[in-house]
Amino acid sequence: MRNDPGNDISAKSWKPSHNPWLVSAAVLLATALEVLDTTITNVALPQIAGNLGVTPHEATWVITSYLVSNAIILPAAAWLSGFFGRKRILMICTVIFTLASLLCGVAGSLGFLLFARILQGVGGGALMPISQAILLESFPREKQGQAMAAFAMCVILAPIVGPVIGGWLTDNFNWRWIFFINLPIGIMAILMTKAFVEDPPYIKKESAMIDYVGFIFMAIGLGTLQLVLDKGQEADWFQAPWLCSSTIVVVVSLVAFVLWELRVKNPVVNLKIFKDKNFSAGMISTTLIGACMYGTMTLITLFYQTLLGYTAYLGGLVTAPLGIGCFVAALAIGYLSNRFDNRIFFAVGLLILGVASFGMGNINLEIGMQSKLFAIIAIGFGTMMSFIPLSILAVGHLDKKDMGNGTGLFNLMRNIGGSIGIAVTTTMLSRMAQVHQTFLSSHLTPYDPVYQEAAKAMGPQMANGLIYRGLLSQSALLAYIDSFYLFSAVAGLCIFTVFFFRKVKSAGTIGAH
Repeated sequence: MRNDPGNDISAKSWKPSHNPWLVSAAVLLATALEVLDTTITNVALPQIAGNLGVTPHEATWVITSYLVSNAIILPAAAWLSGFFGRKRILMICTVIFTLASLLCGVAGSLGFLLFARILQGVGGGALMPISQAILLESFPREKQGQAMAAFAMCVILAPIVGPVIGGWLTDNFNWRWIFFINLPIGIMAILMTKAFVEDPPYIKKESAMIDYVGFIFMAIGLGTLQLVLDKGQEADWFQAPWLCSSTIVVVVSLVAFVLWELRVKNPVVNLKIFKDKNFSAGMISTTLIGACMYGTMTLITLFYQTLLGYTAYLGGLVTAPLGIGCFVAALAIGYLSNRFDNRIFFAVGLLILGVASFGMGNINLEIGMQSKLFAIIAIGFGTMMSFIPLSILAVGHLDKKDMGNGTGLFNLMRNIGGSIGIAVTTTMLSRMAQVHQTFLSSHLTPYDPVYQEAAKAMGPQMANGLIYRGLLSQSALLAYIDSFYLFSAVAGLCIFTVFFFRKVKSAGTIGAH
């Protein structure tokens, strides 16, 4: 967008006409729906597969299709806001998302459901960054911590409660209701956006030519990257020729995208904001935190479901205490963020997250649902305590006119980090279980006293079966322990990024730095 003195003055003095909390309620309704739909379908995949007559493997495309289209649109949110107007594009995206939810619910075939999910991802892709930008602009600097606490509650809590809500709806009604539930909330979000949200004077609708080349490079690169991360473990990673080819496409497309965007006059994504040191450090940090958040959440759910035999609904309930930690941290940070340096909260939150993840490594096959309650709460607390100040630190030195662009990239990298975390989790569980199985089996021989005792009591064949099942369980358990320790180390490593952040002032305007 054009940068002129008049726009700068308007950026510093502008305030929304309505109460900022009414504005936040409008935009956060849509945001919560979008983030919720990234995980709410996970527990319903077996029912979807059975109802539509496809295999469980084919049903996983319900998740992948949404993530791919979402990733393509997300970084283009700022450009879309400039082209259509922020309020208008927010309403358009919410309408698309709500209508696509209806189409998902009435889908009679997998092909139609995938089409609707792609459309849903297109509508939802711009909701998060636009909502975050509106929140940061609507609140004065001294209250932005509270705004980011509300935003973080949606972004972090929604994926946590998604499996719980999805499991309950699927068990008590059917899988179609995980989409139908979006309709009344989406309509309410549209009406509230129309009533309370407005475009700041520095958001000018542009009539410049669309950067088709940049968008095509970005769409191919990000879409293929999401596909590689989501399907990599299923394809045995680089043992599959198509995945090697796809990785080459990712690298070539994204390099071409960066080179093109740096030289084109009206880029679809303004990459020059990476010159801001806080923003660059924030991109690294949000990627790592996203990996830790989604990775540990996936580990907890899979551990209780696959090794301890919990149902999908109970597995979702196990992760619910994460929300307690998130809620307490959001209240505390929202109140204290303007009184202390956000860098302190960021570092302490990561330390708590790392220690709690390490504590989750102390598991066995005999623990109950409440055995790791404190550690799970602490993971939620540490995640929220680091994410809220990071949201402020990363974009705190950007001009307001660059806010939409910055929040789009910020949310994109968090989502990519989450995909990386899930990919690492599934790979670690598979590969490390094989490593531990090889090691443990080398110590099992017919000459072992334990084996001889079991063979004597039950017979050799039954003893072999029981010992082998025990071997598989223990190997998988050790793989989970290794994975928790890995994410603990990642959280500890992320703490060092705090030294790259400049302090964000607690008062004044963003554009004043």
